[in-house]
Amino acid sequence: MTDSWWILLVAAGLIAIAGVLAAVETAVGRVSRSRVEEIAKETPGRAARLRTIVADRARYVNVLLFVQLACSTMAIILVGQYVLATMPEHPWWAVLLATAIMVVVGYIVLGVAPRTLGRQYAESIAMWAAGPTRLLAAVLNPLTRLLILVGNALTPGKGFPEGPFTTAAELRELVDQAEADMLIEDDERRMIHSVFELADTYAREVMVPRTEMVWMQSTSTLRQALNLGLRSGYSRIPAVGKDVDDIVGVVYLKDVTRALFQSRENENSVAVSTLMRAAYFVPDSKPVDELMRDMQSERVHLAIVVDEYGGTAGLVTIEDVLEEIVGEIADEYDTAAPEVQRLDDGAYRVSARMHVDDFAELIGIEIDSDEEGIETVGGLMGKRLGFVPIPGTEVVIDGWTLLAESSEGRRNRLGLVVARPAGFAAPSAP
Repeated sequence: MTDSWWILLVAAGLIAIAGVLAAVETAVGRVSRSRVEEIAKETPGRAARLRTIVADRARYVNVLLFVQLACSTMAIILVGQYVLATMPEHPWWAVLLATAIMVVVGYIVLGVAPRTLGRQYAESIAMWAAGPTRLLAAVLNPLTRLLILVGNALTPGKGFPEGPFTTAAELRELVDQAEADMLIEDDERRMIHSVFELADTYAREVMVPRTEMVWMQSTSTLRQALNLGLRSGYSRIPAVGKDVDDIVGVVYLKDVTRALFQSRENENSVAVSTLMRAAYFVPDSKPVDELMRDMQSERVHLAIVVDEYGGTAGLVTIEDVLEEIVGEIADEYDTAAPEVQRLDDGAYRVSARMHVDDFAELIGIEIDSDEEGIETVGGLMGKRLGFVPIPGTEVVIDGWTLLAESSEGRRNRLGLVVARPAGFAAPSAP
């Protein structure tokens, strides 16, 4: 039996090697490229090999994982063989004992301890192991690439050319763990996740739909454009030709005010078509991260989103993209208001987002949301008017006058509506 002790010694050596490789793999995945560049400026010779590894991190991580798996598998087989040799009359108990031993040893020696060291001393371990790691990659990289190709061929889907072992996929989990460890705040964690999700978000998901777009005719005068801009709160408004699917340009409020400042005689004689700017069109399937880069490079803040048939689907601004990262952007005029407020003159001030069925029940009229094809009070006003209501717009519905009172949010969507019986004058301001 004493001749079999060498088996345990070899197994212990293999476990130790696998543990070191686990620490190196963690360190290589954790050390940042920017930090390596800083080290290279201080000591170019030490960081040269590590810079090569960081530049092609997936290749070296795959090799480290392969050797680590080979060593741990061999150790498990040797320990199992030793235990079976010592308990030949109880093979099943021997299997259970060997399994228990290797689970405990593997969890501590291959899991917790080396990965903790790899995180705590990432730079030192990665620097120390850079040379051996490059040597292993030079010898075993062809084999690991072959195994990755075989694995991709046997796995449903297109697979990963560099294998599924890269640590970039673990970045989200690291962010969650950092928040759990109170290293970052919850809102910071959500913001980082939002950045990751930009590539999977499309323009149609963040755009203002065409039903909520405020637009003007290209033949509108400068005075009409200024009035619409002041009432709606928008500084950039699309100009259309025949209809909303024929957007011919974008009118900038600052261009209008400049023209009026230069000559007040232009307000009723000059059309916005003379000073509108070219519209920037994007498909509704464009990823938001690409959209933001393109809008930055083209130096535009508003883009018209078109669908697969070439029609206008909506519009998107660079602020809409930013809201996907930081959340809803409110201004100093946005205040929280109750959904229903009874006024002294018998009128009601309600939220434009109030369900139209609840609104009909409140004022005692008959409106069926299913028949109307709308759900909110703001949608009801828009359908009856034929355009998007802005503050100051009125419409009479079944003996009640609905007044669009105010907008809210950065998109200036209709926020509050005042409903009073038709024929009752609104009280004058004191």
